[in-house]
Amino acid sequence: MKITAAAVKTEVARLADPARATFLQRFFRTGKGEYAEGDLLLGLTVPQQRTIAKHFRDLPLPEIEKLLRSKFHEHRLIALLLLCGRYERADGDSEQREELHQFYLEHTAWVNNWDLVDASARTMVGEHVAPGQYGLLDRLADSDSLWERRIAIVSTYAYIRKGELAPTFRIARRLLHDRHDLIHKAVGWMLREAGKQSPAELLDFLEKHYARLPRTALRYAIERFPEARRKQLLRGEFRA
Repeated sequence: MKITAAAVKTEVARLADPARATFLQRFFRTGKGEYAEGDLLLGLTVPQQRTIAKHFRDLPLPEIEKLLRSKFHEHRLIALLLLCGRYERADGDSEQREELHQFYLEHTAWVNNWDLVDASARTMVGEHVAPGQYGLLDRLADSDSLWERRIAIVSTYAYIRKGELAPTFRIARRLLHDRHDLIHKAVGWMLREAGKQSPAELLDFLEKHYARLPRTALRYAIERFPEARRKQLLRGEFRA
């Protein structure tokens, strides 16, 4: 099997499912005026795409770039899975990891749906940027791009997994006034994950920012609390 972007596209085409693609076009909000307007899907499942990425794990970076610039959603997800796999295998090679990290940042225009962000941000940004070096995360959080703002908050999952919660709370604060529902959901998701490690720090953050925190973000953040406690928190009652 040739290790080329064209070979990947041939395999994707073989597995294409038009009926599933029609459903996914609606699921990923690709209609006129929606957040992923114009995105095209071929109807593959995520496990199918992961299998393809595994088979083509040695695809050269220029060929990955061809996939990432594709108009088809599945090509871009496979490209990002390949990129993350290459980054993880480069453990100990700081020069290669820096090259891959910069490649990702230069191509965020094609990381343009929530699943693409969620599949790549933790590895390609969060695992690369050292705690305390907030310049990049702040810049992404302040971006005009919805997807770069989502990258900023989702990338902090890497720090949460290491027990470092400050980056998540910092970026969540920067996004308090964001108007997009996809950011509200991502902020709430990361706050919930931080709260698994420190419920006290989560509650302190929620109490301080209750008035400005979007309700969707709040609901996501408190999902793991008992129902009665969730109702109290939604009313702003933080002193149990």
